[in-house]
Amino acid sequence: MSQPSEHGDASPLHILPVAQIPPEALDQPPWLVEQLWAREAVGIIGGAPKCCKTYLALEMALAVASGRPCLGRFHVPQPGPVLIFAAEDAPLQLRARLLGLARARGADFQALQIFLILAQQLRLDLDLDRRRLAQAIEKFQPRLLILDPFVRLHRLDENSAMEVSALLSDLRALQRRFHLAVLLVHHTRKAGGEASGQTLRGSSDLHAWGDSNLYLRRSQDQIHLTVEHRAARAPETIALTLTGDDSAHLEVTSLAPSPTKETGPGFQQDVLDALRRHHVALTQYQLRCALKVRNQGLTTALRDLLASNKISRCDGGWTVAR
Repeated sequence: MSQPSEHGDASPLHILPVAQIPPEALDQPPWLVEQLWAREAVGIIGGAPKCCKTYLALEMALAVASGRPCLGRFHVPQPGPVLIFAAEDAPLQLRARLLGLARARGADFQALQIFLILAQQLRLDLDLDRRRLAQAIEKFQPRLLILDPFVRLHRLDENSAMEVSALLSDLRALQRRFHLAVLLVHHTRKAGGEASGQTLRGSSDLHAWGDSNLYLRRSQDQIHLTVEHRAARAPETIALTLTGDDSAHLEVTSLAPSPTKETGPGFQQDVLDALRRHHVALTQYQLRCALKVRNQGLTTALRDLLASNKISRCDGGWTVAR
């Protein structure tokens, strides 16, 4: 693990008055994959064996690299390269899986910017391998880094909060340095009646570390996906099935209805009414929660209302124009 140096670089800390933070930075966090993963988030895909954790990770990889909706449903605002270390899958197997996913999702397989780390091992509890990973990230500039599975990244005691938190801190430092999202695939332990994050194997620091976490649970032929976010509302539980042969992919079989009223008549008036009711400026996130609508539709409505001089922007967010 990286240790602070007593005689290292003493460059000053970057400090900014809170009032100088742009109001948009306080809104709903921007998405890597809308509703599923925040941009530049660290987190975990967790589940028991045979719950399709790797399939879900590859669905995320394909969506981010291609810009196609993840699981056929969830929008990717800014596609970009993806870097994967999959310790338990042969490169040819990964290629076959991604080719099948590309066919299922209508993506151009040859154009995908998905890069595989082919090292026999990647020990992130070793300084050398952490430096090698940082060099790869600097070279390929991925928007998403996938490490699968967590247990193959170290030789630590997973139940030791001190050892696990040090490794997670190093991954957080990579995320901040290179402005990318980091996704760990991890196993859950056998347990019953516990919240999703409490079933992760090892230290509770793993669950607490995540900005976005996805938990999979199998019930007969159906897979249930639970989404958690640190700073955003999560969708209801999503039901999935693994379907297809040569183009195997996860298919959404049940999803809480997405709000559609933001595209219907009168939605701009709903936004104005919400701003008037609260008598104070509201951020976009606060408006979204009050109206129970999608971020994309609300962004369009706010833009149109601003263009027609019906609302204005201030330090606290949005208000009705005077």
